[in-house]
Amino acid sequence: MQGEADLFYRQLPKVELHAHLNGSISSATMQRLIAQKPHLHIQHSMTAINRGQRRTLDECFQVFEVIHQLTDRVEDIFTVTTDVIKEFASDGVKYLELRSTPREEKSTGLTKRKYVETVLEAIKHCKQEGVDVEVRFLVAIDRRHGTEVAMETVKMAEDFSVSSDGVVVGLDLSGDPTVGHGKDLIPSLQRARNSGLKLALHLAEVPSQQEETQLLLSLPPDRIGHGTFLHPEVGGSQELVDTVMKKRIPLELCMTSNIKGQTVSSYDKHHFLYWNNLGHPCVLCVSLPVLE
Repeated sequence: MQGEADLFYRQLPKVELHAHLNGSISSATMQRLIAQKPHLHIQHSMTAINRGQRRTLDECFQVFEVIHQLTDRVEDIFTVTTDVIKEFASDGVKYLELRSTPREEKSTGLTKRKYVETVLEAIKHCKQEGVDVEVRFLVAIDRRHGTEVAMETVKMAEDFSVSSDGVVVGLDLSGDPTVGHGKDLIPSLQRARNSGLKLALHLAEVPSQQEETQLLLSLPPDRIGHGTFLHPEVGGSQELVDTVMKKRIPLELCMTSNIKGQTVSSYDKHHFLYWNNLGHPCVLCVSLPVLE
């Protein structure tokens, strides 16, 4: 019976709207990357959080620093992207939005523009191979990199939204939520919105960010990532809830990621229940399979 249930859920058509590219690398792909770079002395346990394990949010970001060492070449980005797309398709995902921050690696010649180009090439390759999933891409701003890089990222996203035949559809704001303040990124995000890019913003991932959250909601975003601490029962405010509901901003909710990253203590305390009871639009997402 359990096997039948697993098969049913795998075959059920799905959408995935919150998939971080480097956080979606499977164990099999990770093992191949590790084998190609033995000089890095990276163990698989350093690149994943296994079943039953939990780490702090800071430790989760340290995992990505390790993963970035394994994906520092054009061929790595292409391999990872094609594998991720095919694996989501095999799980029954029919519409997939990937998101990733453009990276450069001087030692390998990887540039930020080439990074995005390679992701787009991999998406095109999968489509040509007949992989049964429609894929779109969000260019991500990492809030740790400051305002100048944020504006550069927006301009790059604008360029690719024109040249990618509709594959680049928007902009993601992510990165360590404890670094910087969202007010500094408003000009970049406003420019992106004015140019027609959709905004998917990680908001209220950690407590005590009411001022920043209210500022970013004023844009407004087209979707909210996580929104863990929006409502008053967890340290947010009714004003934030009212704003989200009035603007009908859907929430991307990533339950397992929140549990693994210890921003939510248990599934029965997850904020999905709060928003679902209000009848507010929500979508359950995977966010970071390496954590799950």
